[in-house]
Amino acid sequence: MPQSATSGPDADRAGLRKSGPGREDGGEPGREDGKQPRQRRRRRDRRGVRITLAVFVVIFCWFAWSMGHALTAPGGGTVSERVAEWARDHYLGPLVTFGEWLAYEPPKVGGKPSFALTAPDSGQVPAYNPAAAKAAQGRQVRPVFPARLKSPAARPLPGEGVWRVLGSVNGIPAMFGTYLRPDRVHTSYVEGIVSMDQRLVRFQLHPGAEDPGPGNWKVPPTIPPGSRSGLLATFNGGFKIATAGGGFYLNGASRGTLQRGAASMVYYRDGRVNIGAWGTDVHKTPQVRGVRQNLRLIVDHGKVPASVDVNVQSSWGATLGGGEFVWRSGVGITADGRIVFVYGPALNVRDLAGLLQRAGAVRAMQLDINPDWMSFMYYKSARHPADPAPVNLLPDQVQPPDRFYAVSSRDFTAVYAR
Repeated sequence: MPQSATSGPDADRAGLRKSGPGREDGGEPGREDGKQPRQRRRRRDRRGVRITLAVFVVIFCWFAWSMGHALTAPGGGTVSERVAEWARDHYLGPLVTFGEWLAYEPPKVGGKPSFALTAPDSGQVPAYNPAAAKAAQGRQVRPVFPARLKSPAARPLPGEGVWRVLGSVNGIPAMFGTYLRPDRVHTSYVEGIVSMDQRLVRFQLHPGAEDPGPGNWKVPPTIPPGSRSGLLATFNGGFKIATAGGGFYLNGASRGTLQRGAASMVYYRDGRVNIGAWGTDVHKTPQVRGVRQNLRLIVDHGKVPASVDVNVQSSWGATLGGGEFVWRSGVGITADGRIVFVYGPALNVRDLAGLLQRAGAVRAMQLDINPDWMSFMYYKSARHPADPAPVNLLPDQVQPPDRFYAVSSRDFTAVYAR
């Protein structure tokens, strides 16, 4: 029997079967073979790709600009140091810490130092000549000769703990330096220790170009030519202000907030400094020119508080690889007003505090940590008094001796002859 013209396979192929009102292909009215939905999907897909590419280009341009600024901004520093700082500033700190953890190598046990501890400089402290000092300075200032320090590593090496003159003022020894190993275990590592007499030297706080950053500080983030006469030493500041647990104040300008109880190095208009807990040992007065706060005291009333052993990584800074034994620095004040500075590798917080205490500090604070930020330089001015030559106290520190002759990204302290 012949098939109907409106049914059967031929009718299906001819598109004559209806499955709905006004529809002959089983779809919606006016759409043939589903082509329009596919075209619309393709248009949506292309639009999504364009949006994704636009977002990617915007992110890439921002990243290139931001990272380029971080790598080329004045202030010195290695590429790895700058990249790590950029990452921490952009909420990628955990990623940086993880990378450091992968690369971290604990300090080795045993061994001997890679350099002789009979430095810095040469020879013993020269004998004090009261007549020559009086004639040179017009007044008699009897220098304080620090007593030789006992080595924490037990049996001392030649020169270990022996103070040598790093700087003099009108022939009077004003700044002394020595070396000590940190403990009986890490005997191949050496820490640098300095003692400075405030009767003969003065201190100047300098801001960093990146931290605390631009401001009406009235002091440059470097030591430019023309301001180097009488320069005796420079050393690094503390953590970035955002993580220091306190504030930064200089010549009426400030960054962050000065916190009560925070460990503070206070700079006075007469060039002296004091170190203590803000609001307890040191206070804001008209004579205060600068304040640098960082964490809490690690030596207080001549004792090392138990807090140095509590939550070391979270309380005392993000260390390389989460290790406690890293480069650290600290500064303290003695009962007779001398300023002592300690820095070096393979130190935990207790060891740093112990060395400051051993050097006579009755109050002391930790400054910065990790090798990229450590530095202490003393300056030889015999041949060029207006442009003294910088020398690293520790020959294995990462930063070059002329670090502060260029713009510094972080704050630092300069020490001058009075």
